[in-house]
Amino acid sequence: MAGLLRSVPPPAFRLPSPPGGKSIRRRTGVSAEIRETVEIEGERSPSPKISPPPGFKPPEPKRFSVRPDKFLDILGASLALPFRLGTGVFVLGYSVSLVSEDKIPPGEYALKIAGLTFKETSNLGAQARPEKPIEIYEFEGCPFCRKVREIVSILDLDVLYYPCPRNGPNFRPKVLQMGGKQQFPYMVDPNTGVTMYESDDIIKYLVQKYGDGTTPLMLSLGLLTTLTEGFAMIGRMGKGSSYSPSKLPPMPLEIWAYEGSPFCKIVREVLVELELPHILHSTARGSPKRQEFYKRVGHFQVPYLEDRNTGVKMFESAEIVDYLRTTYAL
Repeated sequence: MAGLLRSVPPPAFRLPSPPGGKSIRRRTGVSAEIRETVEIEGERSPSPKISPPPGFKPPEPKRFSVRPDKFLDILGASLALPFRLGTGVFVLGYSVSLVSEDKIPPGEYALKIAGLTFKETSNLGAQARPEKPIEIYEFEGCPFCRKVREIVSILDLDVLYYPCPRNGPNFRPKVLQMGGKQQFPYMVDPNTGVTMYESDDIIKYLVQKYGDGTTPLMLSLGLLTTLTEGFAMIGRMGKGSSYSPSKLPPMPLEIWAYEGSPFCKIVREVLVELELPHILHSTARGSPKRQEFYKRVGHFQVPYLEDRNTGVKMFESAEIVDYLRTTYAL
């Protein structure tokens, strides 16, 4: 398989064992979030102290609300949906059924639209789940990287993303050190020791290891797939491609999101531009993590950000973008 190396290189962030030396079996769910201390390797100088903006207060979640100054951003990010026919919106084996509201027990997540209640399910329970998050080095403005992000959403995988925007000083050089060339995406699976370049090879590996072995149609059309991935990004005009000087956080941020959401897209673009490592908990339609998230927070809406560097937890894409720029941009 193209791009396969013999051993997993050391990650840019170390995830040490918890106190007492006990192992943690991680599943892709909110109940199994990564909560260990994460440290930057010693060769990089410490970042300035990270603090939330003075007087910062997280906004209240507003369902299906678009802040007026972000309307064109959301519209441009939405162009991906018709070009990619919704690829990355639904998990593997997604199904939906109309049910009466009294069939949904209290505390259980369900999709409610215009007074109708829908129960969403999938067959992900039959698929193997990685114990540790897959690590992927990539950036938003790359059609090959988008292909891999779509399969991550379809397979409902949690991923530790290392953003590699152009001129980024931290993780582009790391990929060259690990694999011998600056080519993206680059995947590291710490569960198996597999590392590889080439988006098609990564997709094939992930569906065989963590899916049903079948590559979704919209990711198996060769040049047509690549072209439509490129068309899907026209509305964003290179956002999420170039580095903006920033503070490197001591610990990765965490975000609940999925590739098909335009609201999640504008947040991911800023995470990449600021080169902020982040653990993405996939929550496409049909994801079991929607129920876990709903039970934990009492409300389902994405994107949702948790920043362990500052203690901030927040909804609302426009406000998350403002928070990230105010907190991390130099």
